[in-house]
Amino acid sequence: MDNEFDIITITDDDGNDYSFEELDRIETEDGKRYVAVIPLTDDNEDEASDDESVELIFLRVASENNEVFLEPIDDDNEFNEVAEIFTERLSEFYDIQ
Repeated sequence: MDNEFDIITITDDDGNDYSFEELDRIETEDGKRYVAVIPLTDDNEDEASDDESVELIFLRVASENNEVFLEPIDDDNEFNEVAEIFTERLSEFYDIQ
């Protein structure tokens, strides 16, 4: 993995913007795409120290009318499968709990 990550900004229904750092992305055998992100705040814009923890978030990449967007994974089985894949892939680089 390289250390150059994309910054993703998501705008909610109320017009509030939230920024995330993309750590990884996958595409499953059935063609579904997912990203693993962490919230980007002023505290973690610089490299985080070893004792800091951040929330790892998994989102599904969806598209509609040629517009790509991210959405939460509501199905527990789907979420658990995706979480297992990302945890395995990212545990070499991050301390995931």
